Amino acid sequence: MSQKEILNTENAPAAIGPYNQAIKAENTLYVSGQIPLIPETMELITSGVADETHQVLKNVEAILKNAGYGFEDVVKASIFLSDMGDFATVNEIYAQYFNTAQPARECVAVKTLPKNVNVEISVIAWKK
Repeated sequence: MSQKEILNTENAPAAIGPYNQAIKAENTLYVSGQIPLIPETMELITSGVADETHQVLKNVEAILKNAGYGFEDVVKASIFLSDMGDFATVNEIYAQYFNTAQPARECVAVKTLPKNVNVEISVIAWKK
């Protein structure tokens, strides 16, 4: 019988709605979309898409690490941008974190993101 496990860490921003940071189902970890909130203060990074992307990926990393996973275990990433004009910047920073075994991915522009941020990223990770 399969169990799902709810996972949350203080090293990533607390959920700002009715969801959890991550759910583990057997060997698969589903990480909720992360925005550029600083975990300790819940303040938004607003100094530009580059800084926002770094914070988002630090948040993703903290959730992965809490569950015993790493970027190398990510099999699918979803990137949401408020402006597709930011694609090159986000892609360059993303490549610094996913520097080996890049996952499947999509990147879409959306009209608005939570708290009017420029970038949100969610991932799915898997381990044997």
